[in-house]
Amino acid sequence: MRWTRFLPGLAVSLLFVSPAVCADRIDYNRDVKPILAKNCFSCHGPDEAHREAKLRLDIREAAIAPRKKGQAIDLKETHKSRLLVRIQDAQEPMPPEESGNRLTAEQIATLKKWVEQGAAYSEHWAFVKPQRPEVPKLNSGNWIRNPIDAFILKELQAHGLKPAPEASRPILLRRLSLDLRGLPPTPQEVQEFLADKSADAYEKWVDKLLADPAYGERMARTWLDLARYADSAGYGSDPLRLNMWKYREWVIEAFNRNLPYDRFTVEQIAGDLLPNPTLEQKIATAFNRNTMTNTEGGTDREEFRVAAVKDRVDTTLQVWMGITFGCAKCHNHKYDPFTQKEYYQVYAVFNQTADNDQPNETPLLQVAAPELLARVKQIDARLAEIQKEIKADSPERKKAREEWEKTRKKTDAKPDAKKLEEQFEAESPYFKKWKDEMAALKKAKPVIPTLPVMEELAKERQRKTRMMVKGDFLNPGEEVKPTLPAAFPKLTEVTSINRLALAKWIVQENNPLTARVEVNRLWSQLFGRGLLETEEDFGTQGELPSHPELLDWLATEFIGDKWDVKALIKLLVTSATYRQSSQTLPEHLEKDPKNVLLSRAPRYRLEGEMIRDQALALSGLLKKKLGGPSVYPPQPDGLWQAAFNGERSYPTSTGDDRYRRGIYTVWRRTIPNPAMTTFDAPSRETCTVRRIRTNTPLQAFVTLNDPVFFEAAQALAKRIMSEGKASMQFAYELTTGRPATPEILAPLNKLLESEKARFEKDKEAAKKLAGDPETAAWTIIANVLLNQDSVLTRN
Repeated sequence: MRWTRFLPGLAVSLLFVSPAVCADRIDYNRDVKPILAKNCFSCHGPDEAHREAKLRLDIREAAIAPRKKGQAIDLKETHKSRLLVRIQDAQEPMPPEESGNRLTAEQIATLKKWVEQGAAYSEHWAFVKPQRPEVPKLNSGNWIRNPIDAFILKELQAHGLKPAPEASRPILLRRLSLDLRGLPPTPQEVQEFLADKSADAYEKWVDKLLADPAYGERMARTWLDLARYADSAGYGSDPLRLNMWKYREWVIEAFNRNLPYDRFTVEQIAGDLLPNPTLEQKIATAFNRNTMTNTEGGTDREEFRVAAVKDRVDTTLQVWMGITFGCAKCHNHKYDPFTQKEYYQVYAVFNQTADNDQPNETPLLQVAAPELLARVKQIDARLAEIQKEIKADSPERKKAREEWEKTRKKTDAKPDAKKLEEQFEAESPYFKKWKDEMAALKKAKPVIPTLPVMEELAKERQRKTRMMVKGDFLNPGEEVKPTLPAAFPKLTEVTSINRLALAKWIVQENNPLTARVEVNRLWSQLFGRGLLETEEDFGTQGELPSHPELLDWLATEFIGDKWDVKALIKLLVTSATYRQSSQTLPEHLEKDPKNVLLSRAPRYRLEGEMIRDQALALSGLLKKKLGGPSVYPPQPDGLWQAAFNGERSYPTSTGDDRYRRGIYTVWRRTIPNPAMTTFDAPSRETCTVRRIRTNTPLQAFVTLNDPVFFEAAQALAKRIMSEGKASMQFAYELTTGRPATPEILAPLNKLLESEKARFEKDKEAAKKLAGDPETAAWTIIANVLLNQDSVLTRN
């Protein structure tokens, strides 16, 4: 299902005016529900246990039902509606003052108009299967490149805005490279791109970058936040999980081989339940073994097993469906149509796995190359043979035993005959050859790494699941069976509900959320903000999408394209919308200050991992080895000494491992890498759907002083002096990917001369920094260049 079939109709001239701009008709989902959800539903919504005055406003039948003091919504005499009376009551207003909420005059007017128009309700937009909308037909000149642009342009025209011109080719390549690989383009790549004058040059580079193994690393960075991936078990002791990297490697490889998103989903939730699952499919299930394990002594294993199961419920439905289902673990959801009973019915699906908060984290999967496993099997077989040979009788052994028996009968002592016999055999020269061979075999036997994975309990061992009163595992309530939430379509295949059934239900074509959620996440990754900003909440408390029709069109396109992630990304980055310049006009800033309508390309600070990787790449230090165990780049001395228990010595990596990409940095939940967390990386104790970007002075301290950035500046200085022949133009164009002008270079050259003069006077400082005065001066310049806004920012 490709978008090219829509292009012939796009040239038709028809100006569309957005209904949101000049609407006389109030729309419940767009205009009313956000007001009620924020201000009313916590007391007058789905949660019966906390409902005030037995009044429910989230469904029409309850809102218009007769009441002693009058209907909340009176459709005949609308001015008598208690809803309207109370929100305008000066003495006892609703919502009450103690709630901290207050309706604006505009919101009151909206509710009044809605009631006057008949108070029409409609189902929450996100819980309705997306219908494929018609692509808008607009007078666009030649700006539209694919249907995405038609939807964007429709809203721009409705708001009196025009799209920005296309960005320059150097900026486009840098943008593409950072978005698709997480790395800047090399000077050679820039030259090749600029030299390619073919009509499809841009598309060819999109394909090239999508095929780069670094693409998988870039995509995995986002997914590992969702999967709450870490190299440690969490809680107070937080011991290391040294082999969890096998799951990270699976994620990287899955993105690189473009595993369809539906299979990507099923294998992580229930790969072990597939028919004849492969080793890789079992590794994928470590997604839900990224839950924390409490290894402290004296804890209740059941308490923390239950906590892990709850985390799997919450994470699975938030990652794939964008709902805050975890809010129903103690009571009915206050805003969305999920009951506490439904929560524990889904909990029952995850409650049948073999793990139970054991310090050894069983069940474990051996994750090694087949030849390594074969070698272990061979050694084990030989060890078993030796044991058999040792136990076999022989004339020599029989004679020795007879002598032993004579000696034993002559003594009055009562020795432990068995123990003495074993000692005799162990020390006898007769057994030496076997003893030596066994020792050699055990020494040669490889240690097989193991990974915590999901494994279903046998039927006879499966647990009963009960609701937990107020979420307390010590206070069990009604018994429940595995069932899926009633707010969504049922499972099309009639089957028992287990993890595999749940996974298949999540990727059913009629599931209203899964495709929308992933499309929105990919949009956010490429545009800095989702079409729905609250990526973590598609429920009634979430924001409304800025372009609902585009979101639904992309969702249906994604499903129709068989959940092809690379195809969707290519569609997004080849749009004219993506290719715009980030430069803007004052009137655009006034009408659309947050760039929600996308009248220009978004401009934002890079992620922490990307800033670090970029510095290493520009300096030439970056080691591009794909996959493998986590590494230990420099961090402040003694940081791990703060650990409550477990490992306290941080083995700083040397050699190539010191300069691996940020995704491979060891991640300890209680003490995560401080350079990364300064740039908004989470601890990953729980699922993080969206990193909220911050800008603080501490971030400058990292990029100016962190050992990795300092070493990158030193190496970059040497690269400029050797490869660039000490050219400031080379230095600027290398770091920014764009041409330098005399106006830009002048202050940099002035600083260079000033630093040279300073270090000539203080050669000891130069030696300490970089060796000689010129290299020291260029190190300062390199540090300045790596801290430019144009380098730290995605334009």
